[in-house]
Amino acid sequence: MSTTVSETSSIASVTDPPQQMTSRQRIILILLLGSQFMLAADFSILNVALPDIGTGLHFSIGSLQWVTTAFALAAAGFTLLFGRVADLFGRRKLFLTGMGMLTVASLVGGLATSPEMLLAGRVAQGLATAIVTPAALSLLTTTFPEGPLRAKALGLNGAMLSAGFITGAVLGGVLTDLLSWRWTFFINVPVGATVFVLGLSVIKESRAERTAKLDIPGAVTVSAGLLALVYGISTAQQKGWTSAATLVPILAGIALLALFWAIELRSAEPLVSVRVVKRRSVRWGNLGGIVTFTMASSLTFLMTLYLQRVLGYSPLVTGLTFGLLGAAAFVGGTVAPRLIGKVGGPGGLIVGLIIQASASFMLFFIGDSKSWITLVLIGTAVSGYGHITAVVSYMVTSTSGLPDSEQGLATGLTTLTQQVGLTLGVPVLSTIATAQASRPHPGRSDASAVLDGVRTATLVNGGVLVAGMLLLAVFFLPKSKHPEATSPV
Repeated sequence: MSTTVSETSSIASVTDPPQQMTSRQRIILILLLGSQFMLAADFSILNVALPDIGTGLHFSIGSLQWVTTAFALAAAGFTLLFGRVADLFGRRKLFLTGMGMLTVASLVGGLATSPEMLLAGRVAQGLATAIVTPAALSLLTTTFPEGPLRAKALGLNGAMLSAGFITGAVLGGVLTDLLSWRWTFFINVPVGATVFVLGLSVIKESRAERTAKLDIPGAVTVSAGLLALVYGISTAQQKGWTSAATLVPILAGIALLALFWAIELRSAEPLVSVRVVKRRSVRWGNLGGIVTFTMASSLTFLMTLYLQRVLGYSPLVTGLTFGLLGAAAFVGGTVAPRLIGKVGGPGGLIVGLIIQASASFMLFFIGDSKSWITLVLIGTAVSGYGHITAVVSYMVTSTSGLPDSEQGLATGLTTLTQQVGLTLGVPVLSTIATAQASRPHPGRSDASAVLDGVRTATLVNGGVLVAGMLLLAVFFLPKSKHPEATSPV
């Protein structure tokens, strides 16, 4: 097999895919995994540092959330667009552009002297994430043809995403305590520069064979719709789900996305191929993806709330507590390809959701004594293992059976699923936890109120995972023998 990044799916469909990676494939994989690790760490590294950032740059309490929201808006709003742009104009070109932007944006954030300067850096980081993530994933899926090697590469990718997220949470606390919150930005600069320089010499260009025009009306409506939707979801945590500040952008986002779909049905060169979205593997795979990401991000938030507000642990200790989760998730990412080889992508997705749900139900039994930390460590580790198993399985399922010319779109959809899931989980489950904690209960302490809210939200978390698993089992798994829905391994 050629070691270049090229259009290989047609070849892979008629020959047995190779079982061993070439030297160039290994180098490309290391670079792409490094970029994914960096992006995942960047998503979580500021969580612990937010109070210090607010104090250092004089953010108001109400505006501090924009440090996170500004990133999420840009990352989710433009992911689908840049996934398609990568297909049409070159995945390597987009990958390197995004890495360069991320490096510069991180430097701007670290040097920020005002809230406006820092938020500008965060918006640029979000845009860079929207550019790099689908480009990196499509480079990965076009470098490795469908089969065991692609499943293995996606498994390692999932493991690095989880490891990066957890490392970011731990590293954010360490850097903030020992140095300054500014180092949560500066740490990206040497890593990003190294990936950029090595990528110039190692990664070869890859794009769709046929040159097509970019669907401008579709790009405008989908980006505006996603921006409005994510903004409304992010606002809900502060304003409430029934406020006009929440409902108006959410309804506007839904209307714009409906208009986008109508445009795509009539477009000669659609941004999103209706044929791709109608594929059962793409549709159901991404449904499983949004369920696992939404519930994983919310469970991490709930356990953070529990550890600090109920058990009284510091932010640094809280971050370190999630280390076992990261280790279990890394193991899950390396084992998942073997599971997929036995039960297929859809089967692996269902198994992952079952494991993740069992952890949520396990954590429902936590109490107000520090002795319950053992259950938290075990439960979060089980959750991390199940989550990454589901992530790898949904990525394999959602990108299988498609030509390389549409891999940027497919990986853009999986990335969008990830971003929306991460954004949606915290405000939805925090609303449930807050509602339960604020219910009148004479004689109940603040810690007990928080514990009640966390336990209720954790139970809902497990219920949603079970519901998602049942939907997949009933409507997808029995028909997974169809070519478009089966696992490639």
